[in-house]
Amino acid sequence: METITSPHFVIFPFMAHGHTIPLLHLATLLRHRFITVTIFTTPVNAPSIRNFLQDASISVIELPFPKDVHDIPPNVENTEKLPSMSYFYPFAIATKLMQPLFEQALSALQHSPTCVISDAFLGWTQESAKKIGVPMYFFSGMSVFATTIGQLLEIERAETISADESFTFSGFPWLKFTRNDFPPPFGDLEPKGPAIDFWIELGISIAKSRGMITNSFYELEPRFADYFNQHLGPKSWCVGPLCLAKRPIKAAFSQTDNNKQETWLNNKLTEKQPVLYVAFGTQADISAEQIQEIAKGLELSNTCFLWVIRQNGIEHLAGLEERVKNRALIVKEWVDQNQVLNHKSIKGFLSHCGWNSILESICAKVPILALPFMAEQHVNARMVTEEIGVGLRIMPRNGSVRGFVEAEEVEKMVSVLMEGEKGEMVRKKVKELGENAEEAMKEGGSSWSTLDLFIDDACARKL
Repeated sequence: METITSPHFVIFPFMAHGHTIPLLHLATLLRHRFITVTIFTTPVNAPSIRNFLQDASISVIELPFPKDVHDIPPNVENTEKLPSMSYFYPFAIATKLMQPLFEQALSALQHSPTCVISDAFLGWTQESAKKIGVPMYFFSGMSVFATTIGQLLEIERAETISADESFTFSGFPWLKFTRNDFPPPFGDLEPKGPAIDFWIELGISIAKSRGMITNSFYELEPRFADYFNQHLGPKSWCVGPLCLAKRPIKAAFSQTDNNKQETWLNNKLTEKQPVLYVAFGTQADISAEQIQEIAKGLELSNTCFLWVIRQNGIEHLAGLEERVKNRALIVKEWVDQNQVLNHKSIKGFLSHCGWNSILESICAKVPILALPFMAEQHVNARMVTEEIGVGLRIMPRNGSVRGFVEAEEVEKMVSVLMEGEKGEMVRKKVKELGENAEEAMKEGGSSWSTLDLFIDDACARKL
């Protein structure tokens, strides 16, 4: 008689913290449903993954990252360590060199996989899953909104002469975009180059897959979830926000002591001083001039703020700490962003509009002041401000979404968000959606039920 074993899901995150953390939350949720989980990663990334999970029942298998790859600095195994985002596509393409080792490791697993869940940037894993005859699902780290708009751009390419001239898509005529809302070369009239080739190959792999697991919840973007599944595809399962998954005891990617900022935030709460949280993620290349202008705007605003800034940005803030020391804290190391956003003193988030940050802000019921820089962040900013109404936008003076943002605009919009009537409106909306997010993740909620449907689909094993 055949021994009945639990389903076994293999998860392969892309080597970037923003892509990895949601998949680790998903792994935790799957373990709660008595599913065996194996995570593949590289030696440099493995310790932080094990530290985050704090769960020995989840196996972590290490595969060596390719050595001596042209166009990638040596010993870099995570996008956060790349000197700039110009190295991103060579890095992503290099991961394909791991395919033979991944397939060997899959075949050697003691408990054969039920399915493979891979980050969408690892499109080559589709072939690997097919070779061992199991269903393949890709994980999308973007909203359904951004994924839908991205696909529509390929179908209904904008022919506007000016990159700042607005246009609409036939399915969503109330939404206005410009070609500058899309990162180069995607907004070009005739897009071409390595990035386009990479995404075309990715699109072919995703189309062959069984579907996509999306870190979102139905109530946040219902018409886009419905439109995507009815008109585009492959099928999308909204199982988030994954940041609301039960957190491990030591949910950290660093051993940094957070006591300093917590004490400071507690003091501001006692003083009844609302705080603006400022963070632009770990990836964007922001010019020294733009950082200085943002700093000037924050200084002029007279608002209390906590700014988490990377080490290479701190050198552009000479003298700022001394001038704002009574009402600001500048943090140069990793922080638990979820923890900060959920502090009762935080009343706004000046954000780059990375998707994880948007979800964390909504879940913490904190409104967003959008200042996007790269990738799909400009499209996300449109969603935040114009579609779901949980934030306001800082706009460049020149009318282009990719222009230089001046200090006066930063000062004005910080005041509007923290003290103005429009700020109150978006605060009310984000509270409503934050409550919807909590309901979605509870037993019987939309994301809880969708995860069950996804598990049933994966266990059906019909290729």
